[in-house]
Amino acid sequence: MSSSASTGTKTVSGFDVQEARKIFPLLHVTAHNKPLIYFDNAATSQKPEVVIDALSTYYSEYNANIHRGVHFLAQTASQAYDEARIKVQKFIHAQSEREIIFTRGTTESINLVASTWGRKNISEGDEIILSVMEHHSNIVPWQMLCEEQKATLKIIPMNDNGELLLEEYKKLISSKTKLVAVVHVSNSLGTINPVKEIIRIAHEKNIPVLVDGAQAIAHDTVDVQDLDCDFYAFSGHKMFGPTGIGCLYGKLHLLESMPPYQGGGEMIQSVSFEKTTYNEVPFKFEAGTPNIADAIALGTAVDFLNSIDRKSASAYEHELMIYASEKLKLIDGVKLIGTAENKTSVVSFIIEGVNAMDAGMYLDTLGIAVRTGHHCTEPVMKRLHIPGTIRASFMFYNTKEEVDVMIEGLNKAIKLLKK
Repeated sequence: MSSSASTGTKTVSGFDVQEARKIFPLLHVTAHNKPLIYFDNAATSQKPEVVIDALSTYYSEYNANIHRGVHFLAQTASQAYDEARIKVQKFIHAQSEREIIFTRGTTESINLVASTWGRKNISEGDEIILSVMEHHSNIVPWQMLCEEQKATLKIIPMNDNGELLLEEYKKLISSKTKLVAVVHVSNSLGTINPVKEIIRIAHEKNIPVLVDGAQAIAHDTVDVQDLDCDFYAFSGHKMFGPTGIGCLYGKLHLLESMPPYQGGGEMIQSVSFEKTTYNEVPFKFEAGTPNIADAIALGTAVDFLNSIDRKSASAYEHELMIYASEKLKLIDGVKLIGTAENKTSVVSFIIEGVNAMDAGMYLDTLGIAVRTGHHCTEPVMKRLHIPGTIRASFMFYNTKEEVDVMIEGLNKAIKLLKK
């Protein structure tokens, strides 16, 4: 098979990137009068036409509140919403759709666990284990909980390549450890963490584990039963769905033991001024009118992911990451940040003598969208003694030609900006 050069549409992995690009409208716009090159997929993915259409169809054909009305629109919307939950359940291989809680995204999912399970189970003197490469969303909620409950955070260190040190992790576990919360894939380094092994080690001591799956969910198959995680959090907008919708998976017995997150309609069975009784899981955690349209469109995003050859797409993304990494190594002054043996489609780097934000702004004038800064992982940057990086993050709709344009742009930026 040919590479993704102009002589063919197939990649070495066999994935047809040109066909994939056709169904993402935003990939065909211009930025600063240049063809858009979108390398900010770790921040949010672009949306296929079917997801955009799902939103439009809901609002134009069956917009109604759910689970309350007996009329046609309400019944149609309720069925679509409930089917979306089942689609997510099957997508991540949960045992039951009741284990799927719709939230605003990964951040709210983690906050939900911290505010409910955490307040009930974490006491003074207890310990929570995180890793040094966590996104702020998987740090700050636990800091807040620890301050409130007078508990302590323990941190799994990493090596210079951006790989967690499992032997050090084992040493952190004690009789005081009540939870481990760890990222599946690092958004700033691309490292794929050995979460199944991390979970196994924790479960030997009966310690539950929460996994931040925001960066993993779009790039590889997630099987929560195989992982045996206790909680798994992810966002729709990073897996071709809308913003403002995401999911928390939790083992049913844990969700049933947790108090409600918010009070209001839908999460109750009955209300009187004397006493309120709560609805069953998952509705207990979904107070008020939910994000109906975006939940339905998230179900459509799941359908879309199920329709593609995910194994081939993942292999191509890895191929693209290796290609970009090798090209970057050839540029004088460029240093790759995050060189783990097992990583996904992210390349982070710094340029000696060039400010990362200045380089990112210059690339933007060429129509190239990258991310600069600490990527909401300040502890990672502190560990590596750098203020931030330039990050190019890929999806299966990106091409090697686009990488070549970025490399050319970086060479120009260095000549212009290097001190």
